[in-house]
Amino acid sequence: RITETAKALWYVYLTMTVCCAMAYKWFGMSTYDAICHSFSTISIGGFSTHDESFSFFNQPAIRWTAVIFMVISGINFALHYVAWSKRRLFHYFYDSEVKAYLFILICTFALTFLTLSVYLGGSQIKLLEESAFQVVSIATTTGFLTSNYSNWPLFVPILLLFTAFIGACAGSTGGGIKVIRTLILAKHSTGEITKLIHPNAVISIKLGKKVVSSRVAESVWGFFSIYVIVFIIIFMLLLAQGNDFITSFSAVGATLNNLGPGLGEVSTNY
Repeated sequence: RITETAKALWYVYLTMTVCCAMAYKWFGMSTYDAICHSFSTISIGGFSTHDESFSFFNQPAIRWTAVIFMVISGINFALHYVAWSKRRLFHYFYDSEVKAYLFILICTFALTFLTLSVYLGGSQIKLLEESAFQVVSIATTTGFLTSNYSNWPLFVPILLLFTAFIGACAGSTGGGIKVIRTLILAKHSTGEITKLIHPNAVISIKLGKKVVSSRVAESVWGFFSIYVIVFIIIFMLLLAQGNDFITSFSAVGATLNNLGPGLGEVSTNY
């Protein structure tokens, strides 16, 4: 059964990669670039054949293609297999993790676009494209770049970095803590606060219609605790070497979350 599941997921991965490569090729990439970037996109690797990453490609269609496939690659591949094998698309919208994942992307994009529109101005279409690309690239931990987002105004760079901590869905190629774990942490924390107010209340954690056992919640908290401890240790080591706060913080976030791009000195020589 494990072998069959592995074959199914491998089939989904290759199908998505081929579709992505064909789309890149259709919109003007060379065959070599299309093949390399399709593997890098579906794997959420973020590697490019050019030093300028995706800023090398000036065609908006190529960037929007990358946005679409990065969003798809950040979703659980098991859901893709169900959609492909059973011709069912609506099951995406019944999945709690996918809904939370899309909600995070949309809210982050809206905040980023509005902030850039107010403080940078210029072409709204260009800002729309830049915002969508960088939000999806960072939030899914892909790491492709079209501009130096670390120079964007106000809280936007930190906001994008924090979305990388959440990352993509479980069962995807994305990094980060994963959306499903974040959901469980949030729901469990809310439940514990409610118990403080109503000690006799019986509260269960639910994802959709399914009840999450306390054992699962405890394991998620255990994972999160280890994550925080490792983060703090490496963060302190970087600070001890004379790096500034932003550089150290983003360097640890970029590596632990498999992101790549960071802030401060990380954005210039890392």
